[in-house]
Amino acid sequence: MTPNREPALVRRQVTVEIIPEGHQFVLPEGTMVEITQALGSSFTLYVEGRLVRLKGEDADAIGKGVPEHPGQNVSEDASDDEIRELVWETLKTCYDPEIPVDIVDLGLVYVCDVMPLQDGKIWISIKMTLTAPGCGMGEAIANEVKQKLGRLPRVEKIDVEVVFDPPWTREMMSEEAELMLGL
Repeated sequence: MTPNREPALVRRQVTVEIIPEGHQFVLPEGTMVEITQALGSSFTLYVEGRLVRLKGEDADAIGKGVPEHPGQNVSEDASDDEIRELVWETLKTCYDPEIPVDIVDLGLVYVCDVMPLQDGKIWISIKMTLTAPGCGMGEAIANEVKQKLGRLPRVEKIDVEVVFDPPWTREMMSEEAELMLGL
């Protein structure tokens, strides 16, 4: 076993995504895996010579609890400012499965508009990028963003657009991200 990896046994058949292609793959019950990253609400696993991403809602398949998400205890009476804060807090729970830094600190979120609608509901519009245009995980990361934001109170509409202009560079990372990655 490699340091910082936790061995785990797959307790039930579960569908995962191959990193970085994003294709689905079924792990059969009884498969031995190593947990390489457990950040946000998903797990990165090393299995059979490749990395795969396990959704948090399937955490029981490797003997873990489902991770909590921001806003799960926030009331429908939350103010617009509280929702805006929760949106950013939620985005900071989304990770590139290959990099142990959230998408906000990586500098992948270019635009985050939180707009009130007439009926008291909220519309969230996100423009984000990826560290590399050919990354197959873009759709999976965008879907994770939508899923997590959709759990917040008063949210009715969510648009997440993956863009590549301007192209991402290391200079877009926060100082904290650079320190975490030893750059």
